[in-house]
Amino acid sequence: MKYDAQVKNRLKRVEGQIKGILRMMEEQKDCKDVITQLSASRTALDRTMGVLVSSNLIECVQKASENGEKSDELVKEAVNLLVKSR
Repeated sequence: MKYDAQVKNRLKRVEGQIKGILRMMEEQKDCKDVITQLSASRTALDRTMGVLVSSNLIECVQKASENGEKSDELVKEAVNLLVKSR
């Protein structure tokens, strides 16, 4: 699977968030603020995983369709990936 710039940019933003959280910890910022930023980072990662799984699923289903194969198992696998990531 080819990872596009949009997905990579999402992860770079998360990386920036994590660095900011570490900086907040070093500066002894309030726990609630740190937790809020951690939650935002987790949400961003969850959304990135969703984008990756859906993009991969679309690609795989298209290939299966072109080859005359069934895509039921591919869909189940994608759903399982999302469920496991929670």
